Amino acid sequence: MTEPSPLVLIIEDDPQTRRLLKASLGGRGWDICEAETGAQGLTTAKTGIASLAIADLGLPDMDGVSLVRSLRLVSDLPILILSARSQERDKIEALDAGADDYLTKPFSTGELDARLRALLRRTAKAAAKEDVFRLGPLKIDLLRRKVFKDEAEVSLTPIEYRLLALLVRQAGLVVTHRQMLKEVWGPEHVHDSHYLRIYMGQLRHKLEADPARPRYLVTEVGVGYRLVGQEP
Repeated sequence: MTEPSPLVLIIEDDPQTRRLLKASLGGRGWDICEAETGAQGLTTAKTGIASLAIADLGLPDMDGVSLVRSLRLVSDLPILILSARSQERDKIEALDAGADDYLTKPFSTGELDARLRALLRRTAKAAAKEDVFRLGPLKIDLLRRKVFKDEAEVSLTPIEYRLLALLVRQAGLVVTHRQMLKEVWGPEHVHDSHYLRIYMGQLRHKLEADPARPRYLVTEVGVGYRLVGQEP
């Protein structure tokens, strides 16, 4: 029996954009359902039929960030923001609200397809509760709290390990400075960004072949950091 194609919920008020997404993603094997407003999107998300959601920030009935927060109250559906807003502030607000990824318009349909598939892989890995993450020469054993590079164990401080484990759980996706500071140091330290520069520098020296030109622990300028999901 053939497995059904993943269903993408498109929450977008612009008919032309919806037509473009439906045609391009449908041609790449995705099933599509559409919502013209945030309220319609929330109603559909509650049914649990969608595999992931694409949402615009400029909706007629609610702000996109408010939509993301509302979606997070009713569903753990992966959310990709697709918006013409390209300011770092907009990206950070959406990601901090609970979005999983952010792509600006105009966009490549090939890149959109790749981002969506990365989100599905991450969701599948989380569901399988994988305890060992492998990336190039790196192996992170989340169950035993051990990290290896080229099969040799790497000694990390507790904070370095917590940072790395957080990035592993979000592999392939950007994690904002605020998210990292809040989860590792606590809510009272969300503005202490110098902590991240110090500890991410230390992690790169321990895990990267060339810390000045990292392959795996990548900076998203002005937004946060990303652990690449697969070998670059």
